[in-house]
Order: sequence, then C-alpha cells, then structure tokens
Amino acid sequence: MKITHHWMREFVPLDLAPVELAQRLTLAGLEVESVTPVAPPFSGVVVGEVLGVSPHPNAEKLALCEVTTDGSNRLQIVCGAANVRGGLKVAVAMVGALLPGGIAIKRAKLRGLESNGMLCSARELGLGQEQDGIMELPAGLPLGVDLREALDLNDTALEVNATPNRGDCMSVWGIARDYAAAHEGRYLTYTAPPAEAAHAAVFPTRIEAPAACPVFASRVVKGVKVGGQSPAWLRERLRRVGINSISPIVDVTNYVMIELGQPMHAYDLERLSGGITVRMAKAGERLTLLDDKEYSLDPEFLVIAEDSGAIGLAGVMGGRRTAISESTQDVLLEAAHFAPDAVAGRARRLGLFTDAAQRFERGVDPTLPALAMERATALLLQIAGGQAGPAQVTRGEREAGQGEPAEWVNLRRSRLSSLLGVAVPDRDVEAVLGAVTGGVETTAEGWRTRRPPHRFDIRIEADLIEEVARLRGFDSIAECHAIAPQIAGYATESSISDDRLLTVMADAGYREVITYSFVDPALQRQLFPAAETLALANPISSDLSEMRVSLWTGLIQAAQDNLRRQQSRVRLFEIGERFELEKSALREVKTLAGIATGARWPEQWGSVREPLDFYDVKGDLMHLFALTGSVAEFRFEAGTVSCLRPGRTARIFRGSNPIGWLGEVHPQLVKSLSIGVNTVIFELEIASAFGAKPSNFVKISKFPSVRRDLAIVVDESVPLAVLQENVTVSASGLLSELRVFDVYRGPGVDFGRKSVALGLILQDSSRTLTDVDADSVVTAVVARLRDVLSASIRDQ
Repeated sequence: MKITHHWMREFVPLDLAPVELAQRLTLAGLEVESVTPVAPPFSGVVVGEVLGVSPHPNAEKLALCEVTTDGSNRLQIVCGAANVRGGLKVAVAMVGALLPGGIAIKRAKLRGLESNGMLCSARELGLGQEQDGIMELPAGLPLGVDLREALDLNDTALEVNATPNRGDCMSVWGIARDYAAAHEGRYLTYTAPPAEAAHAAVFPTRIEAPAACPVFASRVVKGVKVGGQSPAWLRERLRRVGINSISPIVDVTNYVMIELGQPMHAYDLERLSGGITVRMAKAGERLTLLDDKEYSLDPEFLVIAEDSGAIGLAGVMGGRRTAISESTQDVLLEAAHFAPDAVAGRARRLGLFTDAAQRFERGVDPTLPALAMERATALLLQIAGGQAGPAQVTRGEREAGQGEPAEWVNLRRSRLSSLLGVAVPDRDVEAVLGAVTGGVETTAEGWRTRRPPHRFDIRIEADLIEEVARLRGFDSIAECHAIAPQIAGYATESSISDDRLLTVMADAGYREVITYSFVDPALQRQLFPAAETLALANPISSDLSEMRVSLWTGLIQAAQDNLRRQQSRVRLFEIGERFELEKSALREVKTLAGIATGARWPEQWGSVREPLDFYDVKGDLMHLFALTGSVAEFRFEAGTVSCLRPGRTARIFRGSNPIGWLGEVHPQLVKSLSIGVNTVIFELEIASAFGAKPSNFVKISKFPSVRRDLAIVVDESVPLAVLQENVTVSASGLLSELRVFDVYRGPGVDFGRKSVALGLILQDSSRTLTDVDADSVVTAVVARLRDVLSASIRDQ
C-alpha cells in the first residue's frame, strides 16, 4: 500500500528524510518498495487569480485572461480552457517557468496577441490526468505563493509491502504506530471525538452470523450537500496514494480506510428498506456489485442484506442497487468488523481484488469500527455538511462454547535467549513488549503480555520473540558461530542424484524450467480428460486452480511461450512433483519430464535442416538410463495415452515395472495448442527409473573380438527389445555387444515384415575365438530366432 511522508508526520514526529524513513521501516520488517515524489519537478508556478475573461478577437476557442499573481500586477495570458472564469484561483506558470518534461515557458504571441505565461492544468503539472480544463485551486490560497508550497507538493509517497500477517500495517496510522514502537519505544493510541447527534434516526441492524461479523457500526447522516466535490486537499491526498476521487461521500470512506485501515461503505438511505441483516448467502443467491456484474453466491459467502435480498458482499464490495449517487442526500455509513476466515478467498473465487478484501483477509482491528465511524462522520460533515444521528454499534451474540480468544501470551526468558542466541536485558524486553502491546506483566519465568486487538499475528511465544528481535533491531544481535552437534551425512551409489540428471539433460541440449504445481484446468482436461484431479480450495486465479497430474501441462505452456517468441528449436525439462488422486488418496510422485520440438540439430551450414523425431528423444533417454549401469533393463513397448499420437507412443519399463511414457503429441492437440507438428514429450518416475547398481570392476579382455553380421527378417510387430533378448540368450555368454545398423522395408521383404541388420561382437576373456566358435554362435542365434520369432535370414 502507499502512504505519504507528510501524512505519516501527522501521527509521529519525523525529522528524517523520506529515504531514511524507508530504510528504518524496511529494517523493522515493513519493506518499502519505492520512494517517489508526489509531484514531478517543476518551478516558477505560483498561485494567481483570474480577474477577467474576454474573447480572443482572432480565435473562437481562445480567451484573453487578465491575471494577477500579487493583487497589483496585471498579466495578459491567452488560454483555451473551457472552465476559465473571473474570480478563479489558478496555477500560473510565469515567464521563465520550467514544467515537467523540460518545457520552458516563454513570452509568446498566440494568434497575434501577446501571452505572458500559462494557466496550467493538472496534467501539464503531472498532478493528474484531467484534460477538461485548468486546475481550479481553493479560493483561500494566498496569491503569489509558490504552488509547490501552497499544495504541499514537496511530499513523498512510499509504497510499503506489508507481509500477509501484518494487516495492522495496511494504513498510515498502522505504519505510524509500528514506527513509534520501533523507534520511539511507545504504544501509540488513536482517539476520535464523538460527533454530536443532531437527530435521533437510526437504521435497524441485526447480525445472524456473529462469528463472521461480531461488530457492525452504522450512522445515519441526513442532508448531505448534493453535487459537490471533495476539497482539493482531500482529492490530492487520495491521488498520492493511488485512489481517484469519486464523490465527497465515497472519498471520505476511502480516506478513512487509508488513514486507519478500516474499510467502510456508504448506502443511499432512500434505497434501503426494512432493516439490515448480516447473514450467510443463500444457495444460488444473485447480487450485482459496484462493478455492474452479477454474481451467483453460495452459503460460504457473507452478505449484507435487507428485506428484498442481498445488497452487498461483506468485506469485499458493496452492491449497485443501494450505491451512492450524485443525488444522494441521506446516507447510512457502515463500519463493520468481518473475521478473516469469513472473507479469505471469497473475492478471488469471484475474480475480484479489492482494498477491503485485502485488509479483512489479513485481519482488521475489531475496535476500529467505532473510531472509524467518528472520524468519517467528522470529515463528511466538514466537507459536505449534513446532520449526523447517533452512532449505533451492533454486536453479535456469541454461540454457546464460543468464548473470547486468549488475551495473554507468555514469554519465557530462557526461550528468548535460546532462540535469539543472545541474552536480552529485561528492561529492553519490557520496553519492546510495552511498545507493542500496551500491557506487560512480570512472571517468575519471564513475562506475560496482553495481546493487542490489532495484532492478529501475535498468538504464541515465538511471535513475541520475533517482536523483540525485530524492534530492537536484528543488527543489535551480534554475529556468532552456532554450536550444534555435527551429524555426518551419507552418500549412496544406489540412486542417481538430481544434479547428475540435470547435468546429463543440459549436456543433451535441454534447458531446465520451473513451472507452477497448480495449472490451468482447461488445458489439463485437454491432455488428460479422464484423470481425477485435485482442485484448490483457494486458488490465486481461475487458470491456476488445479494441482498438476503431469508435468506436461506446464512444459507445454512453456514451449508455447518460447515458440511465440521466435524460438523455433525448443528443448525443455523439469524435475518436480506431480499429484495423483486415486479414490481420494493423494500420491506425490517426483518426476523428470521433458519436451522437445523443432529441428534435430541447431541451424548450421554443414547439414540440411532435419525435423526432430521420436527416436532422437529416445536416444536422449538412453543416455539418462546409462547412468544406472543397467541399460539392458530398460525397454520401450507400444502404448496409448489420450494426449499422444497413436503408433508413436511408448510405455517405458525397467524390468517389469512401468516407469514412464514417451511419445509425440497428438495431432489434434498440436493444432489446438499451436505447437510444432513433431513435438515429443516424455515423463519418468525418478524413484523407479533411476535406482543404480554399484559399479564393479570388469577386466578388459586382451583377446581380439570377432564380428558377424546378420540380416534378420521378422514381423513388423516385433520390438527391438525382444529381438535383443533372444539374441543375448542364445549367444552363450560370448556376446560382447549387439549393434543394430540397419532397418529395411521394401522390395524383397514381405508386407508386414521388416529386415533388421544386426552386428554381433563376440569376445572371450580367456582365449581367442575361432571361426568355428563364431559360426556356432550365429547358428544358435538364427535357430532361436526362427523358432521363437518366426524369423528368417535375408540373403540380399
């Protein structure tokens, strides 16, 4: 959220520069992401007054303005703004002024008449986007004063990134309170004098969901001025924190939210009927919110309702039907406390993100509604008039067994020293806790503190220890070596480490990616239409609302992003968890997956461009399997997966255990997903695939090897793995290596069969093999292949 240096200065004395303030806040745990001046640099612009306006004789859309900047001088300035008029206080850029963008103001002639300066719009000064006319300054500003001083433009905006557990720092007052605790050692309190009731009208309120809404404050304000606008100082403050001015009533609620951290809402009293009820939504109940969209609700949503139905989504956004309009005269102000559990995730389920939801999800001080109501009432009466009624604070009745939350948290002196690694003097601990909570008591073991209502993050002892370290300053804890028992780790050769897998994949030309574990359900359904998936109860967005059943979903999206950026050759891989859900039982599987598309080789002059195919990626996997020392255990068998192309899909086995898949993406998906036609993907279960056998010494034979080549004709359906297995069995231990150097289909080979050329490398470790030995092995191989696989020898 954004705050300004001068706004914060209203609550704590600040004699330090904004940059130094940002450093102090960051060191105290409130990271300041940016420090930005509220106005761009400009000079020579002063407050002036238009004394008279007359038409320009040579231009219909221009006017001659008589302007004074000190009450005595008279400047002729040509202006084309529609809202220029006599008596208006304006921003006058004098001759010699320098405006944002390096624009220098000079004496000039416009359509034949001299112009001695310029009347500035907010956009020309970098103070807004209004283009309808020149800036209209408050009538009370003195003439001749530099505009930066008159409008307090030498202020600085700080963007503070409060952590999710620090809802109390989502306001100017909250950050000032934390600053006071850290740097002034005092517990800052806020007071708002109650407004005097001018009438007795109240609006009936009932709470039916007390756990979700324990406090609901309201007040009727009658006779608000119609059609006015907020004063310049209020509009400017809202602009500096990124909020546009809408109307005095809405601006007041936004102002109080930024200042105190209490979201508020205002209703047009004439549009309300009956009374207000805070309840859970009915199944299928429909509600049109301020964004003019209609939403269907369920009983998990908390709503503000009247007799005719829901009029607002509690803690998120108000309804359109009872919204403030330009004709609103009577207002019902609302300031309620909604429990974080009643609001968390509800806005995101509807695709909404609001300032109110952001604060209520993190936790808002339940004592704030009454204070915020008084502050908002005072502001509204000041800028828009009206008569305030009595403040009405409705509290929900707690259900039986639902007591007050524990108010006291204990802190042991021994535990504090143990966790921080340093002894903290008792007086320092008491000073810090007193500045945080406002109530500290000494016990035999240490202290007990009263949990302040605004600190939802203080629940247990460790939270208080964090506060002591944070507010004393982490830099006050001396650096020292940790004393801990040394526990030796262990290294094993029974499995392949992730680092080894990463290295082999990188050596093969693949790049590692890291994708979300939660994915787009629409894409996941395209790939795995029959898979049972785990939906997130509180997704960050609708297209990241399911846990992935395969890493392919994220890899395909990553490949799409690369292809859209003219990367025609893509090789990506990832090691991560996938989530299988079977009969409500969840299993997390560590997986290595990859995707490859485009050319086989990077573009070069020495070879023509060839598309990648199934066997290229299979070869990459064989390099991975070689790490196990048991390449022979791996085999590829034809299989089917809905997202892979039939006939070019393989189930991968290690022994008898399935360990993964390899195949080309189905042509229909290639077309719908706009990826390469030759895209190949694979996925391997790491635990099953990459168990390794310890390396054993094998003596290299000093005797020469013998090679015999065979061309075996077998059925098309016979896989290479089966052929290799039968050759190995029949070679009687003399087979050193089996090479496949050709596969032929065509004339001379019957339809439905193929010729596979095998190179048998024979070698013995104790003697030199003779031709008789080699011929006997070949005979045995041919006989087994003929008997088992109905193979034949191709002579030519």
